[in-house]
Amino acid sequence: MTTLTQKDSQARYWQAALWLAFFTIFYNIAEGVISIFFGISDEALTLFGFGVDSFIEVLSGIGILAMVVRIRQNPDAPRSRFEISALRVTGTAFYLLAAGLGASAVYNLFTAHKPQTTLPGLIISVLSIAVMWLLVMGKRKVGRALNSVPILADANCTLVCIYMSVILLVSSLIHELTGFGFVDSIGALGLIYFSVKEGREAFGKANGIECDCEDEACKD
Repeated sequence: MTTLTQKDSQARYWQAALWLAFFTIFYNIAEGVISIFFGISDEALTLFGFGVDSFIEVLSGIGILAMVVRIRQNPDAPRSRFEISALRVTGTAFYLLAAGLGASAVYNLFTAHKPQTTLPGLIISVLSIAVMWLLVMGKRKVGRALNSVPILADANCTLVCIYMSVILLVSSLIHELTGFGFVDSIGALGLIYFSVKEGREAFGKANGIECDCEDEACKD
C-alpha cells in the first residue's frame, strides 16, 4: 500500500513536471511575441532583446520537456541526440543574441538613439518576474519531491530569466521617470552578460554538466 502510494505520488509529480515544461514553453512564446512587437514599435532595444531571449528560452524549454519525458521513462537513460542538439542550438542562439545586442547597443550609444517609450517593458517585466518566480518555486518543489538534480538545475537556471526581467524593469523604470534614453542601451548590455552566461551553461549541459547554476538548492 505504501509502495503504491509512493508510486502514485511520483506519477503526479512527473505529470506536474510535464505541465511546468509545457507552460514554460507557451508562456515564453507569448512573452516573446509581445516583447518583440513593442520593442520594435517603441524602438526599445532592451525590450526587443528580452523578447528574443524569450524565444531562445522556448528552444531551451523544448529540450527540458524532452529531458523530463526521458527521465520519467528511464531515469538512467543518457541524454538523447535531440536533447544535446537542442542545448547546442540554444547555446549558439544565446551567443548570437549577445553579439547582436552588443552591436546594437554600441550603435545606439554613438547615435544617441532613444526609445519612444518603455512603459510596455515596465509592465512586461513585472509580469515576467511574478510568473518566473512561481515557475522556480514549482520546479523546485517537483525536483525535490522526485530527487531530480536536472529538474532542480532547471529551476535554478530559471532564476536567470528573473535577473533579465529585473534589468528590463530597472531600465524601463529609469527611462519613464527621468527620460534618460541611454539607459536602454545600458540595459541591453546587462542582458548580454546573462545571455553569455546562459549560452555557456547550455554548452556545458550538452557536454554532460548537469548543474552549473550557483545555488545550493541544486544540490538538495
